[in-house]
Amino acid sequence: MERISAKDLPAGMYQVLLNGENYLHAAGIDPVLLKLIKMRVSLINSCAYCIDMHYKEAIHAGETPLRLISVGVWRETNYYTPREQAVLALAETLTYMRPDENSDHIHDGLKPFFSKEEIAYLTLAIIQINSWNRFVRSMGPEPGLYKVNG
Repeated sequence: MERISAKDLPAGMYQVLLNGENYLHAAGIDPVLLKLIKMRVSLINSCAYCIDMHYKEAIHAGETPLRLISVGVWRETNYYTPREQAVLALAETLTYMRPDENSDHIHDGLKPFFSKEEIAYLTLAIIQINSWNRFVRSMGPEPGLYKVNG
C-alpha cells in the first residue's frame, strides 16, 4: 500500500539518496559484496520492496538463489567465503546497533581482507541500504512489482 508516491516527494529528496548510491558505485565496492549487504540488511529491516528488488537484481547479475535465500543464516552454511562472512558480520552489527556492543571484534575480522578505506566504504554501503530501507518502508511502494532494467 503506497503511502507517498515518488511524484509526491519534495523536489530533490530522492536525488539525495541516489547521489549516495552513485558515490558508492564509483567507489568500486565488489558488486557481489554489495548485493549480499543489501539483501542481508533488507532482511533484517523487513523491507519487502527492497528484498524483492535486491533479489531480482542479484539473480540478474548471476548470484545464486541458494546464497540469496540463505544470507539470513549465513553462519549456518558453507556458501560464503571468509571475506563475505566478515562483511555480513559488519552489516549485522551496524544494522542492529546494540547499545552494549562495539565493533572492535568485527573490524578484527575485516582487517585480513580490507584496507581501512575499503572498510569505510563498506560501512557507508551499510548505512546507505539502512537509509533506503527506512525510506521505502515509510513510503510504502508495493513489493513484487520491481523490474530489473537491462
